[in-house]
Amino acid sequence: MQTGTSQREDQRQAAQRRRKELLEAADRVVLRDGPEASMNAIAAEAGITKPILYRHFGDKGGLYRALAKRHTDALLASLRAALDAPAEDRRQRVEATLDTYLAAIEARPQVYRFLMHPADNGQQELAQGSDVGHHSAPLLRRLGEELATVIAERLELGPGGDETARVWGHGIVGMMHAAGDWWLRDRPCARGQLVRHLTDLLWGRLSLVDDRVGAPGF
Repeated sequence: MQTGTSQREDQRQAAQRRRKELLEAADRVVLRDGPEASMNAIAAEAGITKPILYRHFGDKGGLYRALAKRHTDALLASLRAALDAPAEDRRQRVEATLDTYLAAIEARPQVYRFLMHPADNGQQELAQGSDVGHHSAPLLRRLGEELATVIAERLELGPGGDETARVWGHGIVGMMHAAGDWWLRDRPCARGQLVRHLTDLLWGRLSLVDDRVGAPGF
């Protein structure tokens, strides 16, 4: 016979599984419809009504934030893998990290546009409900803070190094985002060429500082 505690744990796990299923249904709609993805379409894909969808996520903004976290987690895992992968030198590691970000948005452009440009093509429902500017900025800040942490841990930046690392982390993410957004829309050059251009832009003081002693290298 189950205790009250075990029953609550079973209910919690069931709710987590259901939430995951709903997010997977939302992903399928976003991959298909991009910025035009609607709450009605997501509910239909999941085989439920909109009120039930709201029950799991609170409101449109809650669903947007859950999807943003899901995809940001995946992107961060890919970026960490690129930073930790064997490389001949620092420039190669920087190029691999930039390429990982650009490859991710190129592989799933509909997801990227949903997260960053949900009001495109006249679709306003999720944009209005989630206050996208309010929620996409924290997504970029999270990437910036994660990269700043890696830089601070791996590079010997001297006095004021933590501040420098945060400026570099957020600056690099801002550059990747702005350049990637423009590139994904206009496709002015091959991805590899864009990576080389961006690495050239970064390759100032970053090429001169030493790795921290005992750190895995940057």
